[in-house]
Amino acid sequence: MEEQKWLYEISPKKGLLEFNFKEIWRYRDLLFLFVKRDIVTVYKQTILGPLWYLIQPLFTSIIYTLIFNSVAGIKTGAVPAFLFNLAGVSLWNYYKECLTATSTTFTTNQNLFSKVYFPRVVMPLSTVISNLLKYGIQLLIFIVFYLYFVFAEDYLVAINSNMIYFPILIVEMALLGLGLGMILSSMTTKYRDVSFLVTFGVQLLMYVSAVMYPIAEISKKVPEYAWLVTYNPLALIIESFRNMVFGTTIANFDGIWYSLVISIVTFLAGLAIFNRTEKNFIDTV
Repeated sequence: MEEQKWLYEISPKKGLLEFNFKEIWRYRDLLFLFVKRDIVTVYKQTILGPLWYLIQPLFTSIIYTLIFNSVAGIKTGAVPAFLFNLAGVSLWNYYKECLTATSTTFTTNQNLFSKVYFPRVVMPLSTVISNLLKYGIQLLIFIVFYLYFVFAEDYLVAINSNMIYFPILIVEMALLGLGLGMILSSMTTKYRDVSFLVTFGVQLLMYVSAVMYPIAEISKKVPEYAWLVTYNPLALIIESFRNMVFGTTIANFDGIWYSLVISIVTFLAGLAIFNRTEKNFIDTV
C-alpha cells in the first residue's frame, strides 16, 4: 500500500534552535493579522490615536532635558540636549516595547495557544514588527527636528555616511528584545514573579543604557561604575546611533560588532528556551 503523503505534519519533536522560516511564511497572513491587531487596538477609542506615539518621546525628551541637562548639568557636547535625548528615547522605546510585550507571550495568549495550532514564535515576531512600525512614526518626528538642527547655523550637527549602518542597529535591538523577551516569557509560565521583575527591571535598565547621557560622561564622573554602561550592548547601540546621526565623533565599530554578537547569542538562547517551553507550557501556565 502506497504511503500517504500529508500536506502538513505537526510533530512534538523540534530542535531547540529550530526556526522554521517555511512554516512561518505559510502563516504570514496570521502574522500580519497580529501586527495589525497590535497597532490598531492599543489606542482604539482614543481621541489622539497614533499621535500618542509622537507625544510620548517628545514630552519624555523635554523632561529629560530639563532634569538631566539643565538641573543635573549633564553635557551633550555640540549636540543640542533635546535632540540628544530624543535620539536615545525613541530608540530605547523600541527595545522596551519589544521586551515587555514579548515577555508575556505565553501568559497573555494561553487561551489561543491551547485551542489553535500555529507556530508559536509568530506571536513574538508580530510584536517586534508592530513595534518597528511604531518606531518608524517616532523616527519621522526625530528626522524633522534633526533636519532643523542640521540647517541651523548655531549647532554642529552634520549628516554623514555612517548612517548606512543604522539598519544593523535596528536588527541588534530587535534580536536583543526578542531573545530576552522569549527567555522571560518562558520563565513566566512557572514563576509569575518574573512579570513584576520586568516592570521595574526595565526602568533600572534604562539608567545603565546611556539613554540620557553620553558614555564618556559617566566614565568621567563615576569611573568605578562605568563598566555597567560600557559593557552594556544597549548603551553601545544607542551611543553608536548618536555617533552616526550627529557626526560629532567617530563611530565605534568595535561596539557595534560586540553588540551584534551579544544580540545573536541572546536570540539563539531565547529561541532554544522558547522552543523547549512551548511543548508543555499549557500544563504549567
